Amino acid sequence: MVPVWLYWLAWSALLLAGAGTVVVLYDIFGRGYRQRMRVMEAVWPVTALYLGPIAVWAYRRYGRTNSPKWLAHNRTQDPRDKPRWAVIAVGVGHCGAGCTLGDILAEFAVFALGVEWLGRALWPEFVGDYLAALALGILFQYLAIAPMRGLRVREGLVRAAKADVLSLTAFEVGLFGWMALMSFVFFPNPHLRPDSVTYWFLMQIGMVIGFATAWPANVWLIRHGIKEAM
Repeated sequence: MVPVWLYWLAWSALLLAGAGTVVVLYDIFGRGYRQRMRVMEAVWPVTALYLGPIAVWAYRRYGRTNSPKWLAHNRTQDPRDKPRWAVIAVGVGHCGAGCTLGDILAEFAVFALGVEWLGRALWPEFVGDYLAALALGILFQYLAIAPMRGLRVREGLVRAAKADVLSLTAFEVGLFGWMALMSFVFFPNPHLRPDSVTYWFLMQIGMVIGFATAWPANVWLIRHGIKEAM
């Protein structure tokens, strides 16, 4: 059984994250702070799904300032300079958005299909999560670098893969380790499932851990010019 306090904490965290996502979406599309790099219009709201108020603060500080509306209002052509940690954080968030969407889609797909291996859904979830994260992560990276560099589709996809595979793998390593703890340690019997709010609250924590494990990979990728600084 899930403790009552954890159940209500899960609801609070999910509602707070949902509110943060709505705030960012409204600011971008309702108030017109569209992003110069269009893929970031998906990255910022998705990041709020697990980082909540932190993502909202980061968006207002380093996302909105990339908007043509903000630049025109402040009579400048240059976005606000980001410190190095913020450059890395945005890069990790870009990778994490693809991973997060992929994980959500795969988790619900595995649950809906009732797929298990060795008596657990965890192993099919690992496979589905990684493949979906790989597809969406590369797509997000392609949408970031191909228009910027004027690349053709094949060349853009190759560069996107080089820039994102290491990063998203590092993100998933952190998340998968946490999922294993969820399955084998915290809730071994009965297992939490994706139709539980507690499950998604714990997945939020896993995504924060994935954000942390992806950080060193992004430092290396950006330092060596393999991944674009955003």
